[in-house]
This record gives sequence, structure tokens and C-alpha cells, in this order.
Amino acid sequence: MGLPDPIRTIEAVWRIESAKVIATVARMTGDIGLAEESAQDAFLLAVETWPHEGVPENPGGWLTTTAKRKAIDQLRRQGVYEEKLRELAQQPPARPEPELLTLIFTACHPDVAVEGRLALTLRLLGGLTTAEIARAFLVPEPTVGQRIYRAKAALRKVPIELPPAEELPARLASVLEVIYLIFNEGYSATSGDSWTRNDLCFEALRLSRVLAALMPTSSEASGLQALLEIQSSRLNARIGPGGEPVLLADQDRTRWDRLLIRRGLEALTRAESTGVLGPYGLQAAIAAVHARAGVFADTDWARMAALYQLLAHVAPSPIVELNRAVAVGMAEGPEAGLKIVDGLPLEGNPHLSAVRGDLLERSGRVEEARAAFLKAAELTRNVQEKALYEQRARA
Repeated sequence: MGLPDPIRTIEAVWRIESAKVIATVARMTGDIGLAEESAQDAFLLAVETWPHEGVPENPGGWLTTTAKRKAIDQLRRQGVYEEKLRELAQQPPARPEPELLTLIFTACHPDVAVEGRLALTLRLLGGLTTAEIARAFLVPEPTVGQRIYRAKAALRKVPIELPPAEELPARLASVLEVIYLIFNEGYSATSGDSWTRNDLCFEALRLSRVLAALMPTSSEASGLQALLEIQSSRLNARIGPGGEPVLLADQDRTRWDRLLIRRGLEALTRAESTGVLGPYGLQAAIAAVHARAGVFADTDWARMAALYQLLAHVAPSPIVELNRAVAVGMAEGPEAGLKIVDGLPLEGNPHLSAVRGDLLERSGRVEEARAAFLKAAELTRNVQEKALYEQRARA
């Protein structure tokens, strides 16, 4: 049986408005934990009253006002309300900062461990419950609760404000990384029974859109949005009817979401117009090469290899080199790709063995390819990916 309509409405409003409510109360109180608690109290009051009294004309405003009152009541009970008022009075007038942008930068503060940043960002900005985050990352719920608790504890001494101009680039890198990591875990799940987790992908995509809108002059914010839009366009085509992975060469491109591709290409144009492309913009440009190819055979592999060469210069890493090996192997032949793969320090990475297996297979070295695919199957923790590699070994 479905939820009653008023409850559905309240949950929808919460998903849309909760981050703004928390951000506003956090700026007022200087305490993210108290802000979240007050916002949740407001949500519970809405659940109790809206079904009988009706949804307010401005539901987001109602939640914000109620949460502020709840926070003030809590401060009064703690006996620190007057002290908080004096602190606010002594502060200089606040800069006109978007509350949501401030909350993003605070949640992704470098003082917080990466796992805590991921969990806290999904909790505060994605509106996900602790249980939902635990299911998404396949970890016990108490583990996620501890990560969120430690993240909030680390932030108690951190001012809830945008970082000064000189710190902004480094802090932006942390924000972009968190959104990117959330998306990657959804796009190619590291473990579990499903190859993708679309809910995580779309939460990360939504956050990237928010960030790009709040920072329209940031090339990398637009670049990340472009990348996630284009990658998300393929989600439906990446999974077969039994949940099995469908590789890029075998995907039905008529199932790619053309609206997301168009949005991604528009964001890529913005990224190019606001500055030199950084790592996320270059990855978006690479994704655009695939998006512009009507069929796999039309892919401009030479351009892709050149873009990967640029990416390797801007953000060198073994994973970038592994992806470059795929493009070079397609543009110049499998032996050229193998020369790159065989020198990479990625022992224990299933994708290294899978790429190596593919290049060996195309080189006609069948027994070596079979061994590489079996090794990839042994190394991966994802059930669907394991089945794919085993199938390729048998083939």
C-alpha cells in the first residue's frame, strides 16, 4: 500500500528543502548538529500537523521558521542563548553568502575524514537517512552513525562560513572530490550484488548541479556537472535484464538519455568558457567523445587518447594511465595499450587485470587473456562484475 498523499508531499518537500533549512539554522547557531536536529524536529512536527491542517503555502519557509524556533528553544534550555546573541552582535555583518554553498564547504572541510565527508554530505545535502547511506555503501548502520558523529565533532571548532579567498581553491577541490566519489560508488559499485546504484549517482548529480549553479564562474564545478550528466545518461544502458553489466561496446545507444547528454554538453561549454579545463572538465570532454559517437565504431579514439594524455599531465595517476591504455589500445592497436598497462603499479586492482585481458584477447594471446580475466574475477568484490569476468574467461 502506498503512503498517504500528505505524507508523500511532506517527504518530497523534505528532500528538496532540508539542506536549505539546515544551512540557514547552522549559520544562525554555528552548530551543524543542532541545526540538523532542529530541522528534523520541524519535519516531525510537519508530519503531525500538515495532514490535518493542510500543507502551508510556503512549506520550505514553514520548516525553516519552525526549525529556527526549535533551535532557539534548545539554546535556551542549554542556558547559552544570551551568550549566542552576544556573539552574533559582536560579529561583523555577514557577507551575502548562499547558505547552501556554505553548508557544502563546511560538510567537506579537510579536517573531516573522507568517509565522514561522504556520509555527512549525503545526510545534510542529500537528505538520506543513516540507514539509506549504510545500504548504499554496504556498511553497518552503526558504522555510518559513528562516521557522521565524528564528522560533526570535528566541525564543532570550524566556523560555518565560506573559506577565505586564498583557501577557496583547495577547499573547492575537497567538495568536488566528495561529490565525485559519491557518483563513482554509484556508477561502478566496489562491492555487493548490483553493478550500479542509481540513487547515489543521481544524488551526486543533483549536488553537482547545485554547486555549479552556486559557483557559475568555476570551470571545474561546471566540468564536474558536465561529467556526471554525460555519465548518468548511460545508466539505463549499462545494465542488462538480469542485472548483468553491459560493456560500452555492447550498449544500445538509443537508450542513452539525450536530455542528460545535452545538459552535459552545455555544462562542458560553460566550463570551457570560464577557464582552462581541469581534471573534471577533461574527463567530461572524454565522456563527450563517447556521447557524440552514434555507434561504438564511430568513436574518435585518437582524440580520446590525446585528452587522456592531457589529463595524465594535469592529474597524473595510475588509474588515468589505465584508461589511457584503453584509448591508445583502440587508436594504435592492443600492443601499444599493453606497453602502458604492463608498467602500472596497480597490483590487486581488478580493472587492471580486466583491461589487460581485453588487450591480450585482441592481440590473439588467448590463454594469457583467460588468465587475466580469471584474476580480475578473483580480485573484484562485486558479484555482477565477477560474473562478467568469469564469462569473458570462458568465452
